[in-house]
Amino acid sequence: MNDAHLHMVVNHFPIIGTILGLGILIGGLVFKNNSIKNTAYCLFIVAALFALASMSTGEGAEEIAEKLPSVTDQIIHEHEEAAEKLAVVLYLLGVISIVGLYLNVKKNAKANLVSYLAVTIAAVGVFLAQQTGTTGGEIRHTEIRSNATTVNQTNGVEEEHEDED
Repeated sequence: MNDAHLHMVVNHFPIIGTILGLGILIGGLVFKNNSIKNTAYCLFIVAALFALASMSTGEGAEEIAEKLPSVTDQIIHEHEEAAEKLAVVLYLLGVISIVGLYLNVKKNAKANLVSYLAVTIAAVGVFLAQQTGTTGGEIRHTEIRSNATTVNQTNGVEEEHEDED
């Protein structure tokens, strides 16, 4: 297993974990249930750890991907920039989640405030996760690039991508 393969294995959980965690945390707030909130916090912590793993394998994956046809430095750079922003937000969310877990266990009055802070940070994380996932997908999936028709024309295939009924 090379770095590109390892990167592909670990890079999906920060995105999916953040989306699921946000939904679960909102559920915990609606139902006023600390167990549900704690589940979300655990997901956020694991997502942050997977973000660290993803960032650690990104450079090796870049070395492999930049040698592939139709992969430009610009595409990789856009993904790298988006991933760095997401990683910072997820690291912060992980720390906030540790604080939230601690406050819930201690039944501290500020636990609810931390929950709302975590929801806000997680919502930002979901937004950045979408951007990171899209820019990462564009590296190898030329069909989702904004210039998909142009890429196909330069490869000798002149076709429009339209939905068929």
